Amino acid sequence: MTERPKPGDSADGPLVNAANRSPQVAALLAEFPVIVDLPVVWGEMDAMGHVNGVVFIRYFETSRFTYFARLGPALQGMGTADRGWILASLTCRYRAPLTFPDTVSVGTRVSAVGTDRYLMEHRVVSHRLGKVAAEGDVLIVAYDYRTAGKTSLIESDRAAIAAIEGHDPPTMKG
Repeated sequence: MTERPKPGDSADGPLVNAANRSPQVAALLAEFPVIVDLPVVWGEMDAMGHVNGVVFIRYFETSRFTYFARLGPALQGMGTADRGWILASLTCRYRAPLTFPDTVSVGTRVSAVGTDRYLMEHRVVSHRLGKVAAEGDVLIVAYDYRTAGKTSLIESDRAAIAAIEGHDPPTMKG
């Protein structure tokens, strides 16, 4: 069974094919409220015979922007010329090589929220291998383009994140 996109999703966005995930894959992503399924494409492999590292960053990006789409209209001003989000940092820890053919499920969640930022975690799980292929996190900062500096998250930002997560994420330390 294919779940239809949630409110705020693009009609062209990735579909969630939960029925195609094995119980093992589903268990590895159980704590991630947003999951997208992506095919591993032949052209993503490099001369070493496995999916190139930069492709994992694209997998993270696709899942992250699916999460952003689900935040929907509750985010006042996000995506306008005045206010938006910027990616402040990104890490990726490779756990297992991917090869064609395969499908990956990419989970995204917000693990902590600060005054002007939040931490998103990503996990890439191989259907063929039945295990985690990569994990990473990104630090997202609210940004005011008029003043060219960071700005505070507003209450609707926090409420939209909590609605997706099913709880208020912990407060960031530091």
